[in-house]
Amino acid sequence: MPTYEYLCDDCGEFAAYRPIAKRDEPCICPNCGTPSPRVILSAPSLATMAGHLRAAHATNERAAHAPRTSAEYKATHQHGPGCGCCGGGKSKSTVTTADGKKTFPSKRPWMISH
Repeated sequence: MPTYEYLCDDCGEFAAYRPIAKRDEPCICPNCGTPSPRVILSAPSLATMAGHLRAAHATNERAAHAPRTSAEYKATHQHGPGCGCCGGGKSKSTVTTADGKKTFPSKRPWMISH
């Protein structure tokens, strides 16, 4: 969640972590407990934040109110041509013998088929 700045008439300025949906609502002052309006005292620091943290913030904010649809998930979750779930082709790591048994030439020989 991003940090927003608020200004209490009695105690002064303070910052609070809040969801984007509640950014414009008054926040309770941690010292005296009075509702305080949001103010903009400094520039946002998202540009200086590491990329993986920005992505995590965006994911958390999106997941709270609008999870991805199955179509959006499928569009971003491609495992490649050898994948059985989204590649559509046969797996190259599993070979079926003439009698119908599965073998795994590139995998562990002790692995049991499922």
